[in-house]
Amino acid sequence: MAHPGLQAAERPDDTALIIAETGATMSWAELRRQSVQAANTIHDLGIRAGDAVAFCVENRFEFVVLVWACHDAGFRYTPISTRLTPDEVAYIVDDCDARVFIHSSDTASSRDSAMGIAGLEHVIDIDQPDALGQTDERKPVYERAEGVSMLYSSGTTGKPKGVLRPAPPEPIEELSPGDRGSAALFGIDTRSVYLSTAPLYHSAPMTFLIMMGRVGAAVVIMKRFDPARALAHIEHYGVTHSQWVPTMFVRMLRLSEDERTRHDLSTHSFAIHGAGPCTIPIKEAMLDWWGPVIHEYYAGTEGAGMCLIGPDEWLAHKGSVGRSMRGPVLIIDDGGNRLPPGEIGQIWFSNSSDFQYYNDPAKTSESRGASGSGTFGDIGYLDDDGYLYLTDRKSFTINAGGINIYPREVEEVLLGHPAVDDVAVFGVPNDEYGEEVRAVVQPSAGATPDPALVDELTDHCGKHLARFKVPRSIDFVDELPREPTGKLRKHLLREHAMAVLGARQGARATSFGDRSG
Repeated sequence: MAHPGLQAAERPDDTALIIAETGATMSWAELRRQSVQAANTIHDLGIRAGDAVAFCVENRFEFVVLVWACHDAGFRYTPISTRLTPDEVAYIVDDCDARVFIHSSDTASSRDSAMGIAGLEHVIDIDQPDALGQTDERKPVYERAEGVSMLYSSGTTGKPKGVLRPAPPEPIEELSPGDRGSAALFGIDTRSVYLSTAPLYHSAPMTFLIMMGRVGAAVVIMKRFDPARALAHIEHYGVTHSQWVPTMFVRMLRLSEDERTRHDLSTHSFAIHGAGPCTIPIKEAMLDWWGPVIHEYYAGTEGAGMCLIGPDEWLAHKGSVGRSMRGPVLIIDDGGNRLPPGEIGQIWFSNSSDFQYYNDPAKTSESRGASGSGTFGDIGYLDDDGYLYLTDRKSFTINAGGINIYPREVEEVLLGHPAVDDVAVFGVPNDEYGEEVRAVVQPSAGATPDPALVDELTDHCGKHLARFKVPRSIDFVDELPREPTGKLRKHLLREHAMAVLGARQGARATSFGDRSG
């Protein structure tokens, strides 16, 4: 079974969705009914298969209803982050060529910015009565066709771009080979209960949401992540599968011993994480706590490739993000030459999916190879067994006097200091060397962000890193600007640092945000 409509026909009263915090449920029959009526409502506006629909909606039943409505009627749909400003939302609505924009009362501030966009014909507030035709009882008035999502990259290296991938060629009722393989690999079936911990508008959470709907597993949706409540939800709902980002692990590990041990997690058999680097000590601590149920993936919205690594493999290859699931990984230098194991270069997947950046052929060509290869633009290396290790994004590689410095290496050293909760490292201009290393640190509770701590962290780096890798400046911030998925918006930090340096005519700065040192 590969579609909620089939689930509704064969097990209509079984639970499809649960809101974790309230316990509210939606059956397969109701999910199917509401998604058909939402698709009918959008079709009534003159929207047809292939047309673009955008929505900015928080984690709630209506988000899932819209996803399946768009998939059933063949719409190209773009979910938008609820954390964006109205102007940022308007940029995406405009760039994706949406004819319909749907928002909730919580995201209504984005409505006015979107109203003047050329080509946008309809704006719908889902919190208005019967906005999506919830009380309608019509059969589908549209011709069924497989819709496709066009998600926008999180913009960690600049303006976000829409990632467009073709709809699967299989009929809508059939599982794609990828979903079929993932379901078998992860042990997902109609008895599974999946805990969705992150915002649904991001790539991985939505990918899993759709796969669970096709397979027929129940989905428990957290409105907002809370470490203690997440553990309670696993016990209360009998969660079997879950998805996380490393920052969630960090927050759970900070819970008291009583909070961490009070819940029965015995149903929890498969936890997967990705979307950001997980340090070795954090991963080790989680495996010690949860046991060998933690798996890791490396992938991206573009679908250029995917790596997976299980708990036993990871213990044998600590720090790795796994081996490719779709053909060889190639490590390429700046001259286009393939590098041997242990050598750092740009990561290319030889059997990439067919993707493009919407309205940006130049960016597409930079990420696609003539032979069908693709890249996320990340830097890393392979070991002798073919396991991949990430070092950083190419755009954030620091070049100091002709020597490449990979920020992640410096970040992991700083994270090893007890006064550091979170950190970002990037390059800023240096008159002599071209670039120099700069760090922005989120101090741990109780740590004083002052010049003494700057000296302490600099000394700490000096004990573990070559002199040229040690940060030349360290700033402090209350909280780093991370996406809910854990992705760091490093470009914001770099832009701020550049502005400060410009204002001070290159003087060394030691403050950022609300804290200074």
